[in-house]
Amino acid sequence: MKVNVHAVNFTVDRKLVDFIQERLGKLEKFYDKVVSSDVFLKVDNTSEKENKMVEVKIHVPGDDFMVKKQCKTFEEAVELSSESLERLLVKRKEKIRTHI
Repeated sequence: MKVNVHAVNFTVDRKLVDFIQERLGKLEKFYDKVVSSDVFLKVDNTSEKENKMVEVKIHVPGDDFMVKKQCKTFEEAVELSSESLERLLVKRKEKIRTHI
């Protein structure tokens, strides 16, 4: 699966990119037809501690899934996003199985 990381208005650390690619690569265990994913990293200019925003868009044949999470760290947000996507992909796989 191809993972595209887009950092909005800042430069992203190599360790963070590697973490994102590793974590999203695990999604292929749940649904092997994932084509690619786009990850958008943003920092909100607010006084709140939870100002790190992660949007993950996953492309599968015939559909796209998008998850947004806001947390204190990008790692935490990526972790929560990938857990949500796991559930979505498992649901999708089961849905397709019932139609076959």
